Amino acid sequence: MAGFSQHVSAFVDMAMVAHPSVTLLIDLSDGDGILHSARDRHGPGHGSFVVGLAPGDLRVAGRVGVCLQIRLEPAVAAAVLGPSAGLGGRVESFEDVWGRDAERVQDRLRAAGSWDERFAVAADILRRRTADRRPVDPEVAHTWRTTLAGRGRVRVDGLAEEVGWSRKRLSARFHAQLGITPKRAARLVRFDHAAHLLAAGLAPASVAFESGYVDQSHLHREVKAFTGLTPTAVAGAPWLAIDDVAWPGSSPARPVSSTASAGSAGSASRRMARPGRAWNRGRTAWTDAH
Repeated sequence: MAGFSQHVSAFVDMAMVAHPSVTLLIDLSDGDGILHSARDRHGPGHGSFVVGLAPGDLRVAGRVGVCLQIRLEPAVAAAVLGPSAGLGGRVESFEDVWGRDAERVQDRLRAAGSWDERFAVAADILRRRTADRRPVDPEVAHTWRTTLAGRGRVRVDGLAEEVGWSRKRLSARFHAQLGITPKRAARLVRFDHAAHLLAAGLAPASVAFESGYVDQSHLHREVKAFTGLTPTAVAGAPWLAIDDVAWPGSSPARPVSSTASAGSAGSASRRMARPGRAWNRGRTAWTDAH
């Protein structure tokens, strides 16, 4: 979980980069709150929403004051949200996915007096949702964990052999329970690793090599397919740039340049952000990340 608070009322418009998790973005703001739009969606959505695996070109906008972001491992998401947890790469309103209790959940989170209290409330709500739900097949969970540990550089045939299933059965069960095929899951995990290397300042050619792409053109095509952006745009995407602050330990270390100016508005500002804070690349004011 990560909580975000914007101190100054300013309009935000930024890309959310695909991540190998199902993401809940709970809008706790007063007023208009969050607008979100994604490829193949008719018109923007409003308020809290759920992002499935590999949603494509996704943007959030609006005068966002406070929001809670929860990332659920796909196997956990299946237990929390049901068999449609992967959402087939779609973006849906929180109410549509969560059900009739959605408004009460958001009211409880808004009423919390601190971020620690919000996190505790959210953890309790998630725990209760999983109490009576059947977990995914152990073979499916193992396949996901192995894919994640291998940073997407895995072969589906090898994964099927590990769990003792045919490739066809593994693909069918994996897709039915997580909403994505094992092959596309591997592509998503590999892309995520590459995206964080780009955000850390590595050159695209180096990122392509480190992530196991055939060449830089291959990397470019995959980045475009998952985000609608170029590698350069992904490297500067505000939502990705604050990942290492909001989610400590989840991102590669950002290289520090001895020639960077402390007054520049780009990567140097992000490197100099004190713990618990993140700079949204000049688009917004300082934003708390808890």
